Amino acid sequence: MKKGLTIFLAVVVLLVLLVLPLIGSYNRLVGLDEQVNNNWSQVENQLQRRLDLIPNLVETVKGYAAHEKEVLADVSAARAKLAGAQTVTESAAAEAELSSALARLLVVVENYPNLKADANFRQLQDELAGTENRIATARMDYNNSVREINAAVRRFPTVIVARLFGFSSRDYFEADEDAGKAPEVDFNN
Repeated sequence: MKKGLTIFLAVVVLLVLLVLPLIGSYNRLVGLDEQVNNNWSQVENQLQRRLDLIPNLVETVKGYAAHEKEVLADVSAARAKLAGAQTVTESAAAEAELSSALARLLVVVENYPNLKADANFRQLQDELAGTENRIATARMDYNNSVREINAAVRRFPTVIVARLFGFSSRDYFEADEDAGKAPEVDFNN
């Protein structure tokens, strides 16, 4: 009887020693997954803030620059694309297109000194600049959390738990290939 109890206790202790690390790995993966989701929500939150500011900026510029319809149309179209984006990749491409359109819009503004002096426009421009900084920070935080979960789901022994419970690598928010190029604005057309 004593030998049977010893074997039973040894098996229980062995199972506990095997299960506890699995529970810890699972809980860590859940925490990392939630951090990625939270950081993506922050990116979306800042992108939405920018989407909300853009119509006001466009309307303010329209009053001064009615003949710059193409630039204003590009901003509106890019804004619509970003609002309809469903994935990280689509959001990254739409965000890059919107940034380019906004850059062209700000070049248009340079040609209208009265617009630059308008208090409403200055306030909107400052809010947009602040939002752009928030977007950059949110994207950086998102990519950092993606790096953490991607590394975790590839490490041993966590990779076993990740595969068992369906955790997988996540996509980074990457800049569009053309993001490094300055937008071209031609006022001669």
